[in-house]
Amino acid sequence: MPPPQPLTFDARALTEPVDAKAVSAFAAEMKARRRGSVQASTVIAIVVAVIAVLVMVPMMFVLMVTLATGRDSLIAMLPLLLIALVALGIGIAAWSSFRRRRVERYRLSRFAAANHMTYEDQVDDPPLPGMIFTLGRSRKAEQLVRGHSPRFVEFGNYQYTTGSGKNSTTHKWGYVAVKLDVPLPNIVLDALGNNALFGTNLPASFHKEQRLSLEGDFDKYFTLYCPAGYEQDALYLFTPDIMARFIDNAAQLDVEIVDDWLFLYTKREASTLDPNTWAWLFGAVGALITKFDQWARWRDDRLLTEQGRTYSQAQAAAPPPPGHAPAAPSLPFAAPVGMLTPPPGVAQQGRRLKRSGRWVSIVIVVVFAIGWFWTRTLS
Repeated sequence: MPPPQPLTFDARALTEPVDAKAVSAFAAEMKARRRGSVQASTVIAIVVAVIAVLVMVPMMFVLMVTLATGRDSLIAMLPLLLIALVALGIGIAAWSSFRRRRVERYRLSRFAAANHMTYEDQVDDPPLPGMIFTLGRSRKAEQLVRGHSPRFVEFGNYQYTTGSGKNSTTHKWGYVAVKLDVPLPNIVLDALGNNALFGTNLPASFHKEQRLSLEGDFDKYFTLYCPAGYEQDALYLFTPDIMARFIDNAAQLDVEIVDDWLFLYTKREASTLDPNTWAWLFGAVGALITKFDQWARWRDDRLLTEQGRTYSQAQAAAPPPPGHAPAAPSLPFAAPVGMLTPPPGVAQQGRRLKRSGRWVSIVIVVVFAIGWFWTRTLS
């Protein structure tokens, strides 16, 4: 069987010249869609206007007065002129960044249209079940490029904030979300090629007993976690040909399967003006998506036990019909007659991995506390 070919796409919209009027019209359309919320462009415009009114206008007046009174006064005003120039530089940089972002979003919208996809500028608190989408506050996904055939795929940039005040941190991710046919057990592939100095760069860690070793070279590229008791199910899903697809096309991407979604995570922007990044991500999705059809056949036999328990409990609780003796109790946890195949879904114990604390953070805190105590003792 020949190797899968990467998805072809038209990348001209990412680099070709743009019309300024078309960019302005697109920005107005995006603003109208998000009417009622504070826009980044509005904030930047206000900042630039405040700098101009409160700094530049008085400085220009002082400069004219100084030039009229002589050289000594001009030398005395040099520090204020320097401050004015710095303020002007900040305003120009903010305005340039604002215009650059407008052009970037316009290019991405045209790129999406050229490739039979759709574009969404921003979604606050996106309702996705992946591990990065449930953390922190001020959660938002931006520059979303979505494909709808042969299955739903979303490329986006995401950020959230943790901490508060001076200790707040904004975490940024690029992601690809692929809709699957059926819910699957929560499985994580932690890519070893993108790990940080102290281990995984993922925002969560998992109990070691959930780690599963697969055959071949797979463990050289990924650490696989699956819920306890679902080892055989993971082996069913990750057949040798699928493992090869992940190694060849997604070795630098962290992967999470949760509910009926598959997520690819990266610490760089996924929705970008870089054609090479799009070629990489399109190639990865194109190689994997052809194998997802066989995942649609997976069923969780544990659901028969769950539904059989519910059915037996309902039988036991139901009063017998008038004039009839109570029915003999059914076998414990027996499924209803005719239910030979469980429906699509995952039993409760397989829906989420068990998480553990981040030991590196704990060690850092302990070392810091010991150092602080030792310093206080010596002083």
